[in-house]
Amino acid sequence: MRTKREEIRNIAIIAHVDHGKTTLVDELLKQSGVFRANQEVQERVMDSNDIERERGITILSKNTAVFYKDVKINIIDTPGHADFGGEVERVLKMVNGVVLVVDAFEGAMPQTKFVLMKALELDLPVIVCINKIDRPEARPDEVIDEVLELFMDLDASDEQLDCPFIYASAKGGYASRDMTEDAKDMTALFETIIDYIPAPSGDPDASTQVLISTIDYNEYVGRIGVGKVDNGCLKINQDAIVVNAHEPDKQKKVRISKLYEFDGLNKIDVEKAEIGSIVAISGIADIHIGDTICDPECPKAIPFQKISEPTISMNFIVNDSPLAGQEGKYVTSRHIRDRLFRELNTDVSLRVEETENTDSYKVSGRGELHLSVLIENMRREGYEFAVSKAEVLYHTDEAGHKTEPMELAYVDVPDEFSGSVIEKLSQRKGTLLNMGSISGGYTRLEFEIPSRGLIGYRGEFLTDTKGNGIINTIYNGYAPYKGDIQYRKQGSLIAFEAGESVAYGLFSAQERGTLFIGPGERVYSGMVIGQCAKPEDIELNICKKKHLTNTRSSSADDALTLTPPRILSLEQALEFIDTDELLEVTPKSLRIRKKILDPLMRKRAQRK
Repeated sequence: MRTKREEIRNIAIIAHVDHGKTTLVDELLKQSGVFRANQEVQERVMDSNDIERERGITILSKNTAVFYKDVKINIIDTPGHADFGGEVERVLKMVNGVVLVVDAFEGAMPQTKFVLMKALELDLPVIVCINKIDRPEARPDEVIDEVLELFMDLDASDEQLDCPFIYASAKGGYASRDMTEDAKDMTALFETIIDYIPAPSGDPDASTQVLISTIDYNEYVGRIGVGKVDNGCLKINQDAIVVNAHEPDKQKKVRISKLYEFDGLNKIDVEKAEIGSIVAISGIADIHIGDTICDPECPKAIPFQKISEPTISMNFIVNDSPLAGQEGKYVTSRHIRDRLFRELNTDVSLRVEETENTDSYKVSGRGELHLSVLIENMRREGYEFAVSKAEVLYHTDEAGHKTEPMELAYVDVPDEFSGSVIEKLSQRKGTLLNMGSISGGYTRLEFEIPSRGLIGYRGEFLTDTKGNGIINTIYNGYAPYKGDIQYRKQGSLIAFEAGESVAYGLFSAQERGTLFIGPGERVYSGMVIGQCAKPEDIELNICKKKHLTNTRSSSADDALTLTPPRILSLEQALEFIDTDELLEVTPKSLRIRKKILDPLMRKRAQRK
C-alpha cells in the first residue's frame, strides 16, 4: 500500500544560467541554521570546484538538505548551461517538485524553456520564483506574463498553470508572496515548498527499488551512486541486485556496504533509508546512471530516459612539439588515457574512444564549454597535451543523407548592432526565425543554426556588439547538412625558426597583423605567433637581431614601440585554431601551432 512521508520534501532548483539558483540555495542553507551564527561562509558555497567558482557557473548538480519546522527539505542545485542540460534531465527523476527561478529583468530565456519543459513532461508541480526584484531595471509584472505564456506554449495542465509565484532577492535574503509585502527573510519560500510540493510516496512493504540518478566520485571510495528510494527500504549489509531498463541482460549481485543521507553540506552515515529519502551509496564498483538497485527476489528496473548523445568532438593528442615535456608533469599517452577514462566516472555525457594512432584519443561532448572545462581541469592537474579543432559529429538518416546537429540561438543585442549579427549568422548558415524588440533599446533575434556555425563565433560576436550582446543556445536535434562554412577569413602568422622572440623582429612583424606574443618568449618553427591581416599564412623571422656596425648603435632599438600582444584565453584559442592547426596545452602555456611543423612538408600537404 502506498503511503506518504510527510516529514520529507524533495525539490530541484532549475533556471536559465545566471538567474540566481546557487545564490538562492546559499540563503536557504543560511536561514535554516546549517551554518553557525559566526561562521564565515564563502559566496555560492555549492559551487565546489575552482572552475565553477571562477566562472560563476554550476557544472555538476549538487545535493544538500535543510530542516524547516521538523520537515527535511532535500534540495538539488542544477546547472543552467545547455552543455550540462543532461544533468538537469536526470535529477528531476529524484524530486517531487521544482522551484523555477526567473530573473526579474531578463525574463524567460531559452534554458528556462528547456528545464520547464522537462519538469512539465514529468508532471512535477512548479513554484515560480521571480528573483532579483531589487534590480533597478526589474519588470516583475511583464516577466510573470512571459512565464505564464511559456506554460501555455508548453501545454501545461490547469493545475500546473495555477502555480504559486514568489518574489525574491536571493542576494538580499528575502522572499514574499506578493510585491507589496515587506519581507525580512525566506519564510514565504519555505512555507510555499511545504504547502505546495507533495510529500514523496511509495510502498514501504514492497521490495526495494532505488533508481540511481547521479554519480559522485571520491578518490578513497570510488564511485558513489545517488538516488531516491522509490519503494521498500534500503539497509546496510543488505543483499541486492543491480538492473537497468536499457540493458535487459544486466543483473549484478551486490551488497550495500555504506549508506549516507545529506544534511546541510555533509553526508552522514545512516543504517537504513526509507521511501522518499535521497541516499548516496558507495562500495558498488561499476554503478551507472540509470541503474536500479532492487531486491534479489524481485528485480524490476525503473524506466529512465537515455542520456543525451554528444554532438561535438576533439582529438586529445600527445604533445610532440620541440618544447614538449618541459612544463607538464604528465605527458605520456598512458597518463592522458588514464585521466580521460577516469573522467568517465563522473561525466556521463562524455565519450572517449581510442583511434588508430596510439597517441591520440577522440573525446566527444555536449559542446565547446563542456570540453573546455575538461581541458582546463587537466592542465591544472599538471597534464600536457595537444588538442585539435572541435568538429561536429555527423549522422546519416534512413535515406542515406548526411545530417548534422542544429541549435536554436537566442541573441539579445542593442538595436544598432542587429544588422551585423544577422549578416554574420546568415553567412554561417543560420536562419532567422523571429525578431522583436525588448525593453532598453535591445532587439531579440531567434535563429536556427548548425552547431558548427557557432564554433568560433562567440569572440567575434562580442567584438561586433562591443561586449553588449548576449547569446544563448540550446540543442535542437539533427537536420540535413546545410553546406560548407568558411570559419576564418584571416590566415596565421607563423614563426620561421626556433629561438627567442626579439623586439626588433616583432616590430617588423606587427605590420602584418595582430601578434599573440611579446618579446623574450620561446618559439619554434611552425608555431603560430599571430593572426595575419590577409587570408593567407605568412612565415616570419621574429628572432632576428639588428646587426651592429660602427654607424648603427644598439641603443637606437629603444625607440621601437610594440603594440601590446593579444593574449588568448583557452576558449579564444580553441575558437581561433583552424583545421590544420593544434593547440598545445601545458600547465603554464597555451601555444597554437601547425599540425605539420616543417614548412616544406606543409606546402606539399597543401598542394595535395
